[in-house]
Amino acid sequence: MSRFVQDLSKAMSQDGASQFQEVIRQELELSVKKELEKILTTAPSHEFEHTKKDLDGFRKLFHRFLQEKGPSVDWGKIQRPPEDSLFWPWAACGTFDCRGNAVVHRTSIPGRKVTEETDDRPIQPYEKIKARGLPDNISSVLNKLVVVKLNGGLGTSMGCKGPKSLIGVRNENTFLDLTVQQIEHLNKTYNTDVPLVLMNSFNTDEDTKKILQKYSHCRVKIYTFNQSRYPRINKESLLPVAKDVSYSGENTEAWYPPGHGDIYASFYNSGLLDTLIGEGKEYIFVSNIDNLGATVDLYILNHLMNPPNGKRCEFVMEVTNKTRADVKGGTLTQYEGKLRLVEIAQVPKAHVDEFKSVSKFKIFNTNNLWISLAAVRRLQEQNAIDMEIIVNPKTLDGGLNVIQLETAVGAAIKSFENSLGINVPRSRFLPVKTTSDLLLVMSNLYSLNAGSLTMSEKREFPTVPLVKLGSSFTKVQDYLRRFESIPDMLELDHLTVSGDVTFGKNVSLKGTVIIIANHGDRIDIPPGAVLENKIVSGNLRILDH
Repeated sequence: MSRFVQDLSKAMSQDGASQFQEVIRQELELSVKKELEKILTTAPSHEFEHTKKDLDGFRKLFHRFLQEKGPSVDWGKIQRPPEDSLFWPWAACGTFDCRGNAVVHRTSIPGRKVTEETDDRPIQPYEKIKARGLPDNISSVLNKLVVVKLNGGLGTSMGCKGPKSLIGVRNENTFLDLTVQQIEHLNKTYNTDVPLVLMNSFNTDEDTKKILQKYSHCRVKIYTFNQSRYPRINKESLLPVAKDVSYSGENTEAWYPPGHGDIYASFYNSGLLDTLIGEGKEYIFVSNIDNLGATVDLYILNHLMNPPNGKRCEFVMEVTNKTRADVKGGTLTQYEGKLRLVEIAQVPKAHVDEFKSVSKFKIFNTNNLWISLAAVRRLQEQNAIDMEIIVNPKTLDGGLNVIQLETAVGAAIKSFENSLGINVPRSRFLPVKTTSDLLLVMSNLYSLNAGSLTMSEKREFPTVPLVKLGSSFTKVQDYLRRFESIPDMLELDHLTVSGDVTFGKNVSLKGTVIIIANHGDRIDIPPGAVLENKIVSGNLRILDH
C-alpha cells in the first residue's frame, strides 16, 4: 500500500472529511513542489535566480489558493461609503485635515448638524482636492513622481499581434506614443525629470524594447521590468502544465503573467524600486496603458505630497461613478475599519445582484492608483501585502482546461496605511478595450494635445455616446477597412451597427442611429450622409459607375 493511500485511510478513520481534505492538500502541495523543482533544473544558469524567484512566488500563491475556501469576504461586514463621500457638501473652502477633509468650526449646514469635528470620509470628491490649488513649487513636487504603465497585455482581443500598447489609436499614434508625449510635455513645461516605467510581461517585453529605441531623443527616461512568469495548472490534477522553463513550441501556452497585482513583488525584485527611491522618487502613479484618461493629475499629486496636516496617504485609488455598463467593476467599500476593493468574483452568489446595483454601490475602481514607494518596499520586506486570489479558467488550443491564479493591484489597498479614495470625473476613465472604444477616441468627440485627449468643447453634453459595433468590426484591420473616414459624432447619443456595413467619407451621425445588415445583406452608408435618429436595415449598396 502506498504512503498516499495509507495517509488517506488514516485521515478518514480519524476526523473524517476535514482531515481527509488536509491530507489531500498536503500531498498536492508536495507534488507541485516536486514538479516545480523539476522545471527549475531546466533553467539556463543566467536565468536560474530569476526563474527561482518566479516559481517561489507561484508556490506561495498556490499555497494560499489551497487554503482559501469560498468567497473571501463576509458580506455582512461590507459597508458602502457614506453617501456624502461622493459629493462636496461644504459651502466654502475652510481648513483641511490630513485627508483634505474640511474641518468645520461650529458651522451649520441645512439639514445636518455639525459640531467642531473633523470629517474623516474615506472617499473624497475630486473637486475638493482641486480646490486646494497648486503650490508655487509644483516642479519640485513633480520631481518626486514616477509614472508606471501596466504593459503586459497583447492586442489579440482586437485582432492584433504583439503588445496592445503598440496599436495605433489616434493620428497613427499608439498608446505608448501618447504616454511618452504626455510625460515629455510635463518635463518640458515644468523643467522636471518624471520617468516612465513600463511593467512588461514575457509576452510584450521583446517587442516593446525594440520600439523604445525611437524615443531616445525624447525628454523622458524610460525603464522597464518584467512581471513574473507563472505556470498554468491543469484544472483536474492542479499540477503545472509546463515540463521545462521554455515558452516556445509545446510550452507556448504553459506560462502566463499573473495579473497586475504582481507589480509589488516584481518591481521590488527587479531592483528598480530601490534605484528610484535612491534618486529621490517618492510616489508612483500606476494605470493601465490602454486607459487614455489616466494622465498625471497635479492636484492629486499635490494632495499626496503636501497633505494639510503632514500625514501622507500611502495609497490613493481613483474611483468614478458607475453607469450600467460598469456594474461588474470592482467597488471600493469599508470593511473592518479599512478601505477594501471588492471584486464581483469575491461576492457570494446570493448577493451578486446587490453588488451590481448602481443605486447601492455607486462607484467603481478606475485602476488609476497613487502609491508610496517607501510603503511598497516596507510591505514587501515584511511580506505583508495581502491580495485576494483571482481564479481565471482557460481552455488551451488543444482543448486542455487549465486555471491561472492571478491578483489585482488595487486589492492591496487594505494593506497600506491612511488609504484614500478620490471620486474623479469620468474623463479620467477612458479605456480602449474594443473597436467600439477605438471609434470614440478616433472621432471628433475628442481633441488631442500633447498626448492627452480632451472632450471637444463643441459637444453639448459631457457624456460619451454608447457605441456597439458588431462582430464584423472586432478586428482593428476589419474596422479600419469599413470606415473611409471616421464619422462626425459630436451630436451622437447611441450607435449600434451589426452585420456587413461600411461607411463612406464625411458621414455624420446624430441622436440614436441603428444600422443592421441581416445575414447575406450589405449596407454601404454613402459619403456625406447625415443619419439622425434613424434605423437602417435591409440591403443598401453604393456601386461605382
